[in-house]
Amino acid sequence: MMVGKEQELPEGWQGEVLVGGVGVLVVRYEGQFYALRNNCTHKDFPLLGGEVALGRITCEKHGAKFELSTGKAKTLPAVKPVRLYRTEVEDGEVYVSAL
Repeated sequence: MMVGKEQELPEGWQGEVLVGGVGVLVVRYEGQFYALRNNCTHKDFPLLGGEVALGRITCEKHGAKFELSTGKAKTLPAVKPVRLYRTEVEDGEVYVSAL
């Protein structure tokens, strides 16, 4: 699934794309693109719009933090990881696909 042109997605950008009917959050953090299922594993709340810091995204509902690179839950109340997706940049376009 194409996300967009790399040059049009600045540092800190967040967006959602559908991959196989599943909402996937795409984040640009420190020049890298990360893709995770757009769903907190604690209470099924979207992660889109959460604060990104120290390589983690924070769920706005209850404050659970997930590591962008691994999907692992790093703080309670979440304990289960978020599913990761592959990101690739090809010819200046950003793509997301299932792992």
